[in-house]
Amino acid sequence: MTMEDRGVNRTSAGDPGEDRPATQEPTEVRPAEVRATEVRPAEMEASTDVLASPREAPEPIDPARRADWGNFAPQPVPPPPRPGRIRRLLGHEWTLATLAAVAISALVNRRVLMHPTDTLPQDVGDPSLVAYLIAWTGHALLNDPANLWHTNAFFPAQYGLAFSDSLLGYAPFGMIGSGVTAAILRYNIIFVSAFALVLLGGYALARQLGLGRTPAAVTAGAIAFAPWRLAHGGHLQVLSMGGILLALAMLARGHGVRFRRAGGSGASAGGSQRRSAGWALAGWLVAAWQISLGFGIGLPFAYVLLAVFVVGGLGWAIRWRPGNSRWPPLRLLVADGAGGLIFTGVSVLMAQPYLRVLELYPYARRDASWVDIYSPPPDGLLIAPAESVFWGDLHETARAELSVPGEMTLLPGFALLAFAAAGLFFSVWAIWVRLALLAGAAVTALLALGTNGPGDGRFGYLLLLNLPGFEGIRTPGRLILWTTICLALLAGGAVGALVSRAHAVAQYRGLPQPTTAAQLALLIPLALIVIEGTGDTPQSPVPRPPAALASVAAPYLVLPSDTRDVLVMLWSADRFAPTVNGQSGVDPAELQRIRQEVLTFPDAASVDFLRTVGVRTVVVPTDRAAGTPWEQAATMSIAGLDLRRDVQDDAVIFHLDP
Repeated sequence: MTMEDRGVNRTSAGDPGEDRPATQEPTEVRPAEVRATEVRPAEMEASTDVLASPREAPEPIDPARRADWGNFAPQPVPPPPRPGRIRRLLGHEWTLATLAAVAISALVNRRVLMHPTDTLPQDVGDPSLVAYLIAWTGHALLNDPANLWHTNAFFPAQYGLAFSDSLLGYAPFGMIGSGVTAAILRYNIIFVSAFALVLLGGYALARQLGLGRTPAAVTAGAIAFAPWRLAHGGHLQVLSMGGILLALAMLARGHGVRFRRAGGSGASAGGSQRRSAGWALAGWLVAAWQISLGFGIGLPFAYVLLAVFVVGGLGWAIRWRPGNSRWPPLRLLVADGAGGLIFTGVSVLMAQPYLRVLELYPYARRDASWVDIYSPPPDGLLIAPAESVFWGDLHETARAELSVPGEMTLLPGFALLAFAAAGLFFSVWAIWVRLALLAGAAVTALLALGTNGPGDGRFGYLLLLNLPGFEGIRTPGRLILWTTICLALLAGGAVGALVSRAHAVAQYRGLPQPTTAAQLALLIPLALIVIEGTGDTPQSPVPRPPAALASVAAPYLVLPSDTRDVLVMLWSADRFAPTVNGQSGVDPAELQRIRQEVLTFPDAASVDFLRTVGVRTVVVPTDRAAGTPWEQAATMSIAGLDLRRDVQDDAVIFHLDP
């Protein structure tokens, strides 16, 4: 070793991008030090004896000599300066992936962000309901957690939050801000964020299972831009499927599950990686958050998780051999136990109010007749919703034959179908992975047909009605999300094979990487998927509430009471005063009776009934009264009814208090 060798730069293995420290000047060695380090003949003999006879103990080395020899050791590499760590963090793949997902979502949903405080995507129906629910959960958790499930709407009925998906997982957002404007703004921000989470979750799942960056981007794009999702622009609870993808990715990471070895060749092979209890626990927590959004898509997710772990356990048992069993680490078992308990606990607690609703209102159970109403025909799998820019007009005739187009236009994308079909024959996945994904896509597609599946659903979706929880779900078509995930992974495998082939050709030609033209060509699948999945979701202005609602005595009733009650619910977000009005997946018997009794309001019978219920005020908004029995509310006779009437510019108010 020469004196200059002591200043050689070194970097940590596995991080070629780490900043290299400056070259150090060699330390001057004085003659006395050189003489002190010379090896004398006696020492050489001793050293030779040690090598020849390893049983003899080596001669202790003098500390002074050890210090001298230390001058020839490699200089320690100092930790990188903090700015370097920040640069690496900002340039990390997952930082870039997150930023890209947010940017793409903001671009795709730019119309949502143009008027975020006074418009809602799609229409003012279900989005108003969801905006109200998020606002209510935040308000209730801050002010009256004991009555979380008993909303101010649907007075005097209870468990109003369990009449539909609760969106309880978004409650922390509901704690920020108050009032109608805040509720609308909050909804739009979550709407954009939900799309970004689907992109990020799909990318994370594909990367974890073994796909490279380009095929992972194709997988994420295929899921997020699936045309069927455009029909659910007003169903935030359906669009919020990013937690499913992210939870699966984290659980796969925690258990070391990979369908393809990282850095492997184009041929697919089953593989695994180092397991992590932390990632497994994080996956369970994300899964628990996902199911807290609602059981509409959360319940099938719970059964998918159960099936995955049962199949995984059986696979381990089949491969088990005496003396050759590799048990999972104890920390991983503990993480799975704790995470599974948390997930189960959240699911059970969430289920209690819904079970109570089924007890109070048995007609809320979804039997085969309910499922039949929302079951799409087989050709619905190839029909795009009206919001599709590419296929919307072309499929208008086919869509007109569907009774509920919003739940029956299930096209996952023709480009996706083509690439998934190619992935069956040309893929980085092993053959068993391809067959498993094909089976998953086929089975879930048949289940999504409901009563139009095999044997009129008797050998398909109707079997699911025997499982706990499915008696509360009426929309089988939403299972198409699992079909889309399987198809997207198949398509990602095909694109991964194209990427591998492009790199192989480049190496054959002596190039370090594919040419620019080849790299651009590899993005064609992603471009086709995004173009086909582009939509034109309208933005609907939200009508403002009558000024009187901010101060009238509660409980109050707004007439007419019908499907437009979702607006009354949203309007009540200013102070969450009790209101009779409500519109959701379940119409409680109390509301049905009130609507029937007030058809003749104002008369003695209806006034007495409302007082018996506890209603103190009836409000008739002027713009809602046209064409209803209350069109002349300002001049209708109230003689002998012990009522006070207050006619304002935008509403007529009847005060029932004596």
